[in-house]
Amino acid sequence: MAWTKLAVIGDVPKDSVIEVEHEGNLYAVCNADGEFRALSGVCPHDGGPLGQGTVSQGLVVCPWHMWEFDPSSGACPLDETLNVPVYPTKVEGDSVLVDLP
Repeated sequence: MAWTKLAVIGDVPKDSVIEVEHEGNLYAVCNADGEFRALSGVCPHDGGPLGQGTVSQGLVVCPWHMWEFDPSSGACPLDETLNVPVYPTKVEGDSVLVDLP
């Protein structure tokens, strides 16, 4: 694994999410309640773009069917069998770094 810069702090205001493509993979980088998190950018429900969604009450919401995911664990409150991969995230200076596989 390697720490990779996927965003800068200014790209992700509080309670928002952005879509980032890196080496052919999509990631959703969010700022939920002031905590930066990164998760897979593809919704396991129907393949929706999580990074094009919203953050509501600390959860990333898919724009296609409104499925929600906890950005710290990847868990889906609507269906315990669905979850998305999450990746360790840290901020250094103004860079949002993600530990990608």
